[in-house]
Amino acid sequence: MREMRLHKREVKDTEDLRHILESCKVVRVGAVDEEGMFIVPVNFGYLLEETQEGSQNLKLYFHGAVSGRKADTFSCSPEVAFEMDGSHALIRGDYACSYSYAYESIMGNGRIRVVEDHEEKIYGLSLIMKHLDADSEIFFSEDALTRTKIYCIEASHFTGKRRTAKA
Repeated sequence: MREMRLHKREVKDTEDLRHILESCKVVRVGAVDEEGMFIVPVNFGYLLEETQEGSQNLKLYFHGAVSGRKADTFSCSPEVAFEMDGSHALIRGDYACSYSYAYESIMGNGRIRVVEDHEEKIYGLSLIMKHLDADSEIFFSEDALTRTKIYCIEASHFTGKRRTAKA
């Protein structure tokens, strides 16, 4: 993978990455099918773990219908890209072209798979609910589990990035 051009903005610390994941409520998933490229925004849950070697493993879970463009594409073409961002703030400049924007983001690539295992489906949906509303009661009917596809993106590469507003 290409190195980040502005190294000073790269976020590598696991807890900083977790903060970005927590603050973002939507991930945009990009894929390609016979109709071309497309991006779909979805709510998500995540699992971020630090390995013994000091790198991070990231899994993103989201749900969708059992049929449609997403379902068709993800079952045939598992390579995807993803992006999420937040903490937006305008950085004012002295003239038009000196304006900028503060943000935090995570971008990456990975492979998507349909979660088939019943227990992992419940786990993935629970992560989604926890991320959206940590105080909600979590219960899934068997009917809802049957008519919902759960997807998991296992990131092969991802980077965090932050641009802060000047105080």
